[in-house]
Amino acid sequence: MTRKLILALAAMTLPTTSIAATLSEAIKADMPSLMALYRDLHANPELSMQETRTPSKLAPELKKLGFTVTQKVGKTGVVAVMKNGPGPVLMLRADMDALPVVEQTGLPFASKVRAVARSGVETGVMHACGHDTHMSAFIGAARRLAAMKDQWSGTLVMILQPGEETGEGAKAMLDDGLYTRFPKPSHVLAFHDAAALPAGVIGVTPGYALANVDSVDISVRGVGGHGAYPHTTRDPIVLASRIVTTLQTLVSRENDPANPAVVTVGSFQAGAKHNIISDEAKLQLTVRSYTPEVRKLLLDGIRRIARGEAIAAGIPDDRMPVVTIREAEYTPATYNTEKLSNRALELFTQHFGQQRAIKTPAVMGGEDFSRYWLADKSIESLIFWVGGTPLDKWKAAGGNPQKLPSLHSPFWAPEADTVIATATEALTLAALDVLKKG
Repeated sequence: MTRKLILALAAMTLPTTSIAATLSEAIKADMPSLMALYRDLHANPELSMQETRTPSKLAPELKKLGFTVTQKVGKTGVVAVMKNGPGPVLMLRADMDALPVVEQTGLPFASKVRAVARSGVETGVMHACGHDTHMSAFIGAARRLAAMKDQWSGTLVMILQPGEETGEGAKAMLDDGLYTRFPKPSHVLAFHDAAALPAGVIGVTPGYALANVDSVDISVRGVGGHGAYPHTTRDPIVLASRIVTTLQTLVSRENDPANPAVVTVGSFQAGAKHNIISDEAKLQLTVRSYTPEVRKLLLDGIRRIARGEAIAAGIPDDRMPVVTIREAEYTPATYNTEKLSNRALELFTQHFGQQRAIKTPAVMGGEDFSRYWLADKSIESLIFWVGGTPLDKWKAAGGNPQKLPSLHSPFWAPEADTVIATATEALTLAALDVLKKG
């Protein structure tokens, strides 16, 4: 192999030092603008599938960069396409929605927005999951890639997705023709800010990275009556309590300990008066797993336990518990394909250093980013983490995330400038690698 060929291959493998340095300088110069955008997005959050102001603000930004932009894909989503010669089709995704949370960060630009949730309850609204940092870095990467068109070849598809928090936005965009009306990706890429990592640290999880998420309702029906005469009733509170206790054995005694699983009863509602035994109790569960086999074991087990405990309690056949699996709210497990994940980790390690690019374990959170890969498993897919906890707070907590605000907390205030700068650089580097010429 000639020296000239060796040098050419090395240049194709990773961005050169000069390119990386120029990229870092450009991002640094752009940070005041990106932080102004971040503060605006943070102060004006919108609930899932109610995003109108956000796409209206960001779509013009993409048009100015030369993207062909289509709005209202999957109700409120945005698709921006930039064709730049032959090559792969890379899709970058950012999610737009916020949470029904009253902000308590004390930030000068804290959200004061209130809105009516689907439950009909008026609530505060907050970007408590960091989607405002996602969108800001998304715009940062779009600017860099548009300015560096001479350094890549292929098609760049950038999407702003609604409804991630409710698990419906990705499906809505796919159902609205994301892979048929627009160039179908060969690679899909995204990031998520992380409370469990120090600010600026990148985490990559090859393979299963986030869990299947199922929401399950159990209506436990009994026979009500006077609290002074319990022998004339079939108490649904006692029965529901038995069900809650027995459900714990699904993970501890039926599931292989090598396969992670979670069954959490998040809500138990029954009765309205001290001396009345109600005729119904209601349970709400979140069920987490990675593989289809474990998911089936848990869901089948919930049905069996609910019925079995009711039989043991003497509940009549016509009053058996009703178990409802909310399939419309199901979020499938997120799988990071090995090739793209390992390549990104190699790339980030070389660029940011071993202290800032690490392999991280899978978590039991959910992400509907999974649907983009599940729609076609030939696609290379990766969602990576970018730490957001300020280093001084991380050190004060001894590196224990349980002592710090988590995602979805009203106190979650990531070190936004570090998250945005790091994510912009990482997304751009990964995109240039996928779309490299030759």
